[in-house]
Amino acid sequence: MLPAFIAACLFSASIIAADRSARLLGSHAANFWRVVVAVLLLGLWAHGFGRGLGGGVFLLFFLSGCVGFGFGDVALFLALPRLGPRLSALMINCLAAPFAAAIEWAWLGTRLSPMQSLCGVLILSGVALALLPERRQSAPWGARAAGIGFGIIAALGQGGGAVLSRKAYALAADLGEQIDGGTAAYQRILGGLVIVSIPMLWATLRQSLKPRPAAPGGRCPDTRSAAAKWVILNGLAGPTVGVAAYQWALKTTPAGIVLPITATTPLLVIPFTYWFEGDRPGVYSLAGALAAVLGVIGLTLTTG
Repeated sequence: MLPAFIAACLFSASIIAADRSARLLGSHAANFWRVVVAVLLLGLWAHGFGRGLGGGVFLLFFLSGCVGFGFGDVALFLALPRLGPRLSALMINCLAAPFAAAIEWAWLGTRLSPMQSLCGVLILSGVALALLPERRQSAPWGARAAGIGFGIIAALGQGGGAVLSRKAYALAADLGEQIDGGTAAYQRILGGLVIVSIPMLWATLRQSLKPRPAAPGGRCPDTRSAAAKWVILNGLAGPTVGVAAYQWALKTTPAGIVLPITATTPLLVIPFTYWFEGDRPGVYSLAGALAAVLGVIGLTLTTG
């Protein structure tokens, strides 16, 4: 159980680091450099101790990374400045579960039981309740609506990427291949790198075409230094050490115990956001978050 709890804490820290780095660098740059950090670290593992690009299902893992690490995380970094880390984490971590179940049902024919469907409704209701605007919020409704839209896309990306990864593992087993979690994460992050590079290149091109100010401008060295720290923390806590702890947990502990623990990530984010951001959630937000997390736990426990 300890590795699963470590993974949940690391995932919670990752969303805070993502929010901080996005504020300092912008959404696309923060996401791109975070993925670069993960590619370098996971590449050292995969080519040094894992299977590298081998295993027979590279293209499927690569596609999973395009969907999850690519489109999903691009949307996540666009949701963060509009919703903040607390609500973004809630949407993505909780909505990904019913979205993955629905995608798996539609594509792989995995049927949902009445209890699983009920848990899905509980998740959706809890997220909706948590997203209700609070009196002290000053963010305009347009930005909030855009953030909700990006959050839904991010959850779809994470859910779709998870289903593709499950398909890849099943196909690898049929081929008699054994792929460790670090290798799978590396092959997936390569797909993510391709996707996140596109908006990064576009943003860089747009910036280069803008008229340069007469006075020297740009981000000061202190800002770049602070951003680098958050980017490295994000890359370590999320797709590198966080995923490693998650795979360690799955290797030593049944999934029925691991998944409910890691599903508490949105609740663990709350004290982080209160500490770092001064974000105190209201009663509806807390009740909705609790309901959504309980729904995710119920969904994982009823999934064979």
